[in-house]
Amino acid sequence: MITAVVGILGTLFAPLLQQRMTARQRSEDALTEDRRRRFEERRAAYTAMNRASRQFHTLLKDALHRIRDDVYADEDRVRLEEARRDYRDRYAEAQMVVPERVLDASRDLNTVLAGIDAMAKRIDRGLQYDGETAAGALLELKEAEPRLSAMRRIMREDLGIFD
Repeated sequence: MITAVVGILGTLFAPLLQQRMTARQRSEDALTEDRRRRFEERRAAYTAMNRASRQFHTLLKDALHRIRDDVYADEDRVRLEEARRDYRDRYAEAQMVVPERVLDASRDLNTVLAGIDAMAKRIDRGLQYDGETAAGALLELKEAEPRLSAMRRIMREDLGIFD
């Protein structure tokens, strides 16, 4: 009699147990997919932000050399402005998906790049402050290099890449 009851209960509860296990597996799969999607969003944001910040840095350095050498042209201004806007856009996009420590590192870099960009524009227009020169701005721009490296290192660590 007990064996029969256990058999009947097993038969009745087997579909419920299977349904519960399937629901749990779906939930775990959804969590895994969500983690993967977030990881991919961060990786894409990091790649875009790293590329844009390095491009802006490079074009800013080129602009300062050209200003110093008095060969800065309209096409150089356009390229630098496009790079600045792209950098600004990538930075804004990243603010929505990256952790605060990455944003802190990018803010440190942004402070230097924005300051040097403003200085380069003043020098180009002949409205520089006392003591501002392209050569001096190039020296100040060197402050961005360790900040670029620090930001990249923090991004890589967040993605689980350790050297």
